[in-house]
Amino acid sequence: MFVIVGWLVALGCIFGVYIAHGGNIGVILHALPFEMITIFGAAIGAFLANNQMKVVKASLAGLGRCFKGSKFNKDRYMELLSLMYDLLQKVRKEGLMSIEKDVEDPHSSAIFQKYPNVGNDHHVTEFITDYLRMMVSGNLNAHEIESLMDQEIDTHHQEEHAAVAAIARLAGGLPAFGIVAAVLGVVNTMGSVGQPPAVLGGMIGSALVGTFLGILLAYGFVEPLGGLLEQKVEDAGKEFQCIKATLLASMQGYAPQIAIEFGRKVLYSGDRPSFSELEAHLKKK
Repeated sequence: MFVIVGWLVALGCIFGVYIAHGGNIGVILHALPFEMITIFGAAIGAFLANNQMKVVKASLAGLGRCFKGSKFNKDRYMELLSLMYDLLQKVRKEGLMSIEKDVEDPHSSAIFQKYPNVGNDHHVTEFITDYLRMMVSGNLNAHEIESLMDQEIDTHHQEEHAAVAAIARLAGGLPAFGIVAAVLGVVNTMGSVGQPPAVLGGMIGSALVGTFLGILLAYGFVEPLGGLLEQKVEDAGKEFQCIKATLLASMQGYAPQIAIEFGRKVLYSGDRPSFSELEAHLKKK
């Protein structure tokens, strides 16, 4: 929602001032379809040539997420910490082997299904169950599991940032494609040098629209989407960091109430439930 609001504000200010100063919007509208086809066609072709198909798909999916609200909010983290608490509490009361069925088949687990927003998230569920399975096996110590977690989180971070980097490169290329469109317009104008000055002026104006559009699309539209996607990637990474901190605290012998505090403290302050909010939520559950 805020993406569209931001775009409308930018366009309103740019074209509002242009028209207020006597600018002829008709020149821009006349050249707009041809310049857009040239710039976007070149940009899409370069984007496809510059990225693997998995990065292209991830970029498209990421752009779609930019127009949706973030799912990483206080309610989701409250649910995640409650899930971790229930699992660790069961381990504390009944032993590690008691969660073996929960780990092997989380979709049938009463604990995971108690928290559907988190329990039905494939990536989060897999991350939790993989390391709980290692804890149940007892073959790895806390330092070894921490190292594995760091490697997996780093890999996930690199995969998600590939889409961010691809969009950033696209934004960086748009001004150059705008110049390409403008140069073609100038070439076309030079081929009509015998025309009256008014006609030549209109053709030069149409050519310069290409440069204008390339810069506007780059810094007003595409680059902000890349920045927003990067923020969403960082939000997603915090969830894994929270799980990591909670499980490692449990492996070091802390009670479930204390272990989830380790995880809670990792979260961004704006999304982090307070101690009293989390305690009340756990009692209610």
